[in-house]
Amino acid sequence: MTQDSCFLLGYIVRTHGTSGDVVIFLDVDYPEDYEDLDSVYFELKGDLVPYFVERFNLQKESRAIVRFEEVDTIEKAQALVGTSLFLPLDSLAELEEEEFYYHEIKGYTVVDENKGELGIVREVYSLNGQDLISMEYQGVEVLIPTAEDIVLKADKENKKLLVNLPEGLLEVYLDNSSDDNTPDDAD
Repeated sequence: MTQDSCFLLGYIVRTHGTSGDVVIFLDVDYPEDYEDLDSVYFELKGDLVPYFVERFNLQKESRAIVRFEEVDTIEKAQALVGTSLFLPLDSLAELEEEEFYYHEIKGYTVVDENKGELGIVREVYSLNGQDLISMEYQGVEVLIPTAEDIVLKADKENKKLLVNLPEGLLEVYLDNSSDDNTPDDAD
């Protein structure tokens, strides 16, 4: 199993109690879809290693208290804190036609309703509850919020992401006027 054939489910945040339980953060839209997990893959030293779930107790705010087989002491649990958790891509739920997973749109051409083709999706970042699509535009990284009124549709057949960018968004990234405000050297 490789990371290319998997998606990031979440990561281990901290230990819970002294019997090897851990708290995991589920970095997914619908954490309840994963309550019946049998196993996950841990990223350990660059490799994906399967771990089997003994108990899964979903909490609020995308967190769960989990017991994994053979992790039965606080020391074993502590060694796993910060570890990323993965699942195979084929375990993802089927989406409606207009819906998409973020990993699917990497490499898509971003097409604005008004400005036409802009650039290629490089990455999708999840930052403090705000997801942002990274695109290179005229040699500059531009971050596009994933709000429904901005990201309109993913055309999977043609690998295009249709957007309606807010007025001035591109100009914010391209504005070099602050660099031009340095005074000239006078002799």
